[in-house]
Amino acid sequence: MLQIFLIALSLAMDAFAVSVSTGIAVPGFGPRQAARIGTWCGFFQFAMPLAGWFLGSSVKTYIEAVDHWIAFGLLALIGGSMIHEALSGSEGEAVTDLSVRRLFLLALATSIDALAVGISLAFTDADILLSSAIIGLVAFALAMLGGLLGRKLGQLFRRRATLLGGIVLVGIGTKILLEHLLGS
Repeated sequence: MLQIFLIALSLAMDAFAVSVSTGIAVPGFGPRQAARIGTWCGFFQFAMPLAGWFLGSSVKTYIEAVDHWIAFGLLALIGGSMIHEALSGSEGEAVTDLSVRRLFLLALATSIDALAVGISLAFTDADILLSSAIIGLVAFALAMLGGLLGRKLGQLFRRRATLLGGIVLVGIGTKILLEHLLGS
């Protein structure tokens, strides 16, 4: 359960960072807008691991011998990308409105990594519904919080949150690999 919560926190860092940026950039951003961005991000963070799990489950019997390597590779790739983004200082596109189209694109973009995590979860004994619910709820809460705190925290925190999320994902991927290789 702790591992799923840590994954949820890591996955929610992108949504948090986008929400912080949104809170800074969107004029008049307040609780209503925070709830909207939180709902979109939370829903996508809930749905994407489920989709990934179904995809991973459909090919599980064909790749069980290397599933730990796949889980490690996906998590290391996602985490490494987050670490690179944080250290290189690359920033996403500034958001100035909260249209349905914009919210959809933000939620989708910040939840692609959750699809890969869902694929990884198909190779574990994780309860996918509970895991997805935790991931979605954490994303909802952090996206709301990020938006509300956006004007106070500024862009500096975005880089640190993304870096921390990447480090945690790489660490969890390494743990999965080591547990399998060492026979935990």
